[in-house]
Amino acid sequence: MPDTPRCSWTMKNEREILYHDTEWGLPCLDDAGQFEFLVLESAQAGLSWSTILAKREGYRKAFKGFDPSKVARFTARDVERLLQDPGIVRNRRKIEAAINNAGAFLTIAEEYGSFCKYIWQFVEGRPLVNAWRRGEDVPAVTPLAETLARDLKRRGFSFLGPTVMYAHMQATGLVNDHLVHCFRYEELAARAAEVTL
Repeated sequence: MPDTPRCSWTMKNEREILYHDTEWGLPCLDDAGQFEFLVLESAQAGLSWSTILAKREGYRKAFKGFDPSKVARFTARDVERLLQDPGIVRNRRKIEAAINNAGAFLTIAEEYGSFCKYIWQFVEGRPLVNAWRRGEDVPAVTPLAETLARDLKRRGFSFLGPTVMYAHMQATGLVNDHLVHCFRYEELAARAAEVTL
């Protein structure tokens, strides 16, 4: 579909186009998906999303299918193992943050009944639908992302600042930041009212 109108950031390769067309901005209502994107978005900090998508399967394998209960039990030996794994970004701080965040994630899930119930409360249970016309108009961070990042930090999360959290909100559909001319915009905007936890 080369002539299909899309958001401008997707034009680098087929992997990004597929991700944009099928996942980005789709409301994520399960904890496993939320944890996966928290790990991937944190890993992306300072890198391109294309790099992370290329390593996604490596992450899936290295982080036990993104099962937070398994990741939370990783030890120092696991950190050293992961630092040798070419399938992921071999950054000690990012690896240690993913393990730390798994424990904090589980604590929130226990307190709220699910991590989804916690994070979706920040948008009152419905995706925020923006109406951006140009890619350069889409913000990298918002006050809401700052509030969310601050609350996660208070709850023990690390390596998840406001920019990372806004990217997470976009990826998991808490906010619809598809450009208005993108073929996914209207579809996801229409589905926003149907989201229920």
